[in-house]
Amino acid sequence: MEVEAMKALAMAIAAGVGVLGPGIGIGILAGKALEAIGRNPEAAGKVQATMFIGIAFVEALAIFALVVAFVIKFA
Repeated sequence: MEVEAMKALAMAIAAGVGVLGPGIGIGILAGKALEAIGRNPEAAGKVQATMFIGIAFVEALAIFALVVAFVIKFA
């Protein structure tokens, strides 16, 4: 197998696995936020703001994984 093909395969694996965790995390986070809003509708504003902050942090992990994948491909 050529070096470029191995780099492409490594990039695909790094990006795929690196985005899998944050994807699951965002799903759990949104589900729990909806559950909390359903239990206490008066706190919807606070829960929603905290949910968006959490989603931003989790999404940053996916971006880091994408950056690592590109480093693997082009370095």
